[in-house]
Amino acid sequence: MNQVARRIGRTLALVLPVVLVLSGTLAVTAVPWASSAGAGVLTASAERAAPGGPPRARHEVLRERLVDELRREDPGAALTSLQAEIDRDPSLAGHCAALARALGRAAVEKYGSARRAHEFSRPVCDTSFAAGIAGSR
Repeated sequence: MNQVARRIGRTLALVLPVVLVLSGTLAVTAVPWASSAGAGVLTASAERAAPGGPPRARHEVLRERLVDELRREDPGAALTSLQAEIDRDPSLAGHCAALARALGRAAVEKYGSARRAHEFSRPVCDTSFAAGIAGSR
C-alpha cells in the first residue's frame, strides 16, 4: 500500500505541473487583453497583403501607411507619425532608419527638389531621412 501511494505521488508530481502550465497558457491566450484598437494602431489583421496572402512585417505595413500620409499631407506629418509609432512600439526603432530613408525618397518624389524636402526634417532618424533625400538625386 505504501508503495502504491508513493507511485501515485510521483506520477502526480510529474503530471500536475505540466497540466497547470498548459491550462494557464490557454487561459492567457483566451483573454481579450486590449479593447478595440484605434484606427491609427496597426493590428495583426492589417499585416496581411490580401486574404490568404503571406503575412507582411509590421514595419512594411507602416512604411506604406507613412508614405501614403506623406503624399496626402507632407513629410513633416509622416515623420511625426513615425515618431509616435516608435514611441508606441519601441520594437520598431530598429526599422526607423529604413522607414526614414523611404520617407526621404518619397519627399523628393513629391517635391522634385532635395532642398524643398529638407525643409520638413524632424529629429526622428534625421540622418536617415537626409540619406533618403540624397539617394534620390
